[in-house]
Amino acid sequence: MTPEEQLDLLGLSAVDIHSREELLEKLKEGRPLRIKYGADPSAPDLHLGHSVPIWRLRRFQELGHTVVFIIGDFTGMIGDPSGKSKTRPMLTREQVEANAETYAAQLGKILDVDKCEVRYNSEWFSKMSTAEFLALASHYTVARMLERDDFSLRMRDEVPISMLELMYPLVQAYDSVAIDSDLEIGGTDQLFNFLVARDIMRAYGKTPQCVMTWPLLVGTDGTDKMSKSLGNYVGITDEPNDMFGKLMSIPDAAMPQYYRLLLNRTEAELAAMQRAIDEGRNPRDFKVELGRAIVEKYYDAAAGRAAAEEFDRVFSERQLPSDMPTVDLSGELENGKIWVARLVVAAGFAQTNGEARRLVQQGGVKINDEVIGDDRAQVAVAEGDVLQVGKRRFATLSAGEA
Repeated sequence: MTPEEQLDLLGLSAVDIHSREELLEKLKEGRPLRIKYGADPSAPDLHLGHSVPIWRLRRFQELGHTVVFIIGDFTGMIGDPSGKSKTRPMLTREQVEANAETYAAQLGKILDVDKCEVRYNSEWFSKMSTAEFLALASHYTVARMLERDDFSLRMRDEVPISMLELMYPLVQAYDSVAIDSDLEIGGTDQLFNFLVARDIMRAYGKTPQCVMTWPLLVGTDGTDKMSKSLGNYVGITDEPNDMFGKLMSIPDAAMPQYYRLLLNRTEAELAAMQRAIDEGRNPRDFKVELGRAIVEKYYDAAAGRAAAEEFDRVFSERQLPSDMPTVDLSGELENGKIWVARLVVAAGFAQTNGEARRLVQQGGVKINDEVIGDDRAQVAVAEGDVLQVGKRRFATLSAGEA
């Protein structure tokens, strides 16, 4: 590909490119560019929202460029203030390390990890002296930092901003200095941080990195950005049936964005899809196509077909799933009964009794298709009973020994 063709391909659906001219000049140099992508391990799982820029990294790899994946084990303890209306609690070193352990394996679902540089930013920050850290802070002004929307809104609303949060963009920016980044990519919420990095690289005598951002993928609720904390996410390691079921739950209005960002459909293709819907085609057909295609990306075509068939069997024909886990309640029952919250936790469908009770209160817990209405009830359990939590989670109950 010519440099111009590379830029057209790599910039597909991008919102910001700072700047096209600079990036084109770098591509014309004919050398592998160093493409930076960073993730703070604030949670152990990557979801489809994360995958939007990561699939773009795959394109860079295929064109011979070097992906430098930075796991922010240092910055993760601070917490990125992007999009946050209040200070986020600091993570412990143990929490960050536990979350970081799973990242490389998950990246392997999309990238050729053997060809990536995987770096931890504690590599350089653990060696940085106090004087060097203060020197980094001297390269940016408070006034410039407070131009950031997150901070200016919080100042207006008199919501506290910690000094750590003010430092976060500078610390993230120094990562670009440490690895000699040519280009950093990510979501539009990271634009401020990426542009700060350009200034900091200049301050350290480096050629400023270019920047590319893509829209934030809306979650399965169709309202907020995809987030594990909001529960509206599709994990890239979700089982095929669960992945497909979550995708079938997205609102019709969210489909074009999913097709555009996850499947790289062109505007012409999206317009054709909308015309077909306007002419009477059921939007559900396109949602099935979407679900199958995404499952296929992370598994294979057979898994995509099987997930679609299983969804149709369970939700259209209202049959039970063909493969349900069995929950052994040995030692849990008292006179053949168990507290409903404890049952939901024992099945692995909630982490705590409080979370389980909320699921009951929302009408999302059934035994043998009968809704449990009392979140503090004791329920009788017999061998072979079926527990259902939400629309997609089922388990067969084994009464075990009372």
